Amino acid sequence: MPEFKKEGKKMTFEPFHAAGKLTERIKQIRIPSFKKLADLASKYKAIDLGSGKPDFPTDVKFKAAAIQAIQDDLNQYAPPSGVKKLREGIAARLQKQFQTQFDAEQEITICSGVTESMAAVFLAVINPGDEVIILTPSFAAYDADVHLCGGKPVYVELTQPTFYLDKEKVAAAITEHTKAILFNSPHNPSGRFFSQAEVQGIAELSKKHDLLVITDEIYNEIYYNEQAIAPIWTLPDMRERTILTNGFSKTYSVTGWRIGYVVATPVLTKGIRKAHNYLTLSSALPLQMGMVEAIQSVDDYYIELRKSYKKRLDILKNGFDELEIPYLLPEGGYFLLVDFSAFGWDNDFEFAQYITEHIGVSARPLSGFYPNDTYTGQKIWLRLAFCKQEEVLMEAIARFKKLKKKSER
Repeated sequence: MPEFKKEGKKMTFEPFHAAGKLTERIKQIRIPSFKKLADLASKYKAIDLGSGKPDFPTDVKFKAAAIQAIQDDLNQYAPPSGVKKLREGIAARLQKQFQTQFDAEQEITICSGVTESMAAVFLAVINPGDEVIILTPSFAAYDADVHLCGGKPVYVELTQPTFYLDKEKVAAAITEHTKAILFNSPHNPSGRFFSQAEVQGIAELSKKHDLLVITDEIYNEIYYNEQAIAPIWTLPDMRERTILTNGFSKTYSVTGWRIGYVVATPVLTKGIRKAHNYLTLSSALPLQMGMVEAIQSVDDYYIELRKSYKKRLDILKNGFDELEIPYLLPEGGYFLLVDFSAFGWDNDFEFAQYITEHIGVSARPLSGFYPNDTYTGQKIWLRLAFCKQEEVLMEAIARFKKLKKKSER
């Protein structure tokens, strides 16, 4: 009951302290500093190389399939586990890529993007007090989901300047409370495809300490070597220890459709489906039907996808080579980390603000991918998304040619 006091004949209520009603888990969750940069980009009409959303359309066949589903009145709830044809398509794709069989009925669940997939996984397997190792820099939703479950994120920093995954650093972070290691490859924001040796190191720790490995493989179809590194769950004894999350946003350029999936053993899947059921119940049925068409894409689709992104990457690469600005060449995904240290700034967020306002290009500072912006490195890294039209990328390079050192402004 609210407290009140009597003043003469008038009854007045004490002020309601809403902030005191918030849970500790919510207080621990950070909102990335990127929103301010996004608002600035809009204000100054800057070229948006900050957000990881393509500015070009998805394949007309995928759109047509979703539209046809709406026309066919498939507008009600989908099965909570997802459309069967879509789950079967995912199983067939994984079998073709990695010669590993998954049961579409018992091991694959359709969720609302990888973000919800990850939340459902953590709710299913993390108890209050359990620790989850997160490799930083990392996508902000990871530690937020751990906090929401009452778990504790434990951060292990990748070693710069190559963002190397040091097995011994991970081993030192493992305690009796550790439940899982979160593993994102290709890695956002660095673009690293962790090597076979690095992947093997995580697998060895998982088996030694009986830990789950929870993967985020959203960029797995976008890589620039002849062949991608095999995922961790293809290694001996790792299939049952790994929970795979992935989605359709990046491969099929439909970030707004919010269709993702989780692959896990039947026992784990039962728990994950319970969490998913009470998070969103099901994902949009017409959009799932669009992805039924997408997952059946022939090999040429994926080959052309990689070629198109390689061409976009080369536009930025060649431009920064000409400007003699160093960068970390990505092995996968569609982000380029560029090192602007030579321009005299000591704060990457302030530098990102400056180029948005004065150069007309928006990018994301690396510090935003660390918990509570705790990045202490000496380099001024910005992450640039090249999932944009080629002429947009060329214009961005033209604008960067106007960039001067801080002392020369």
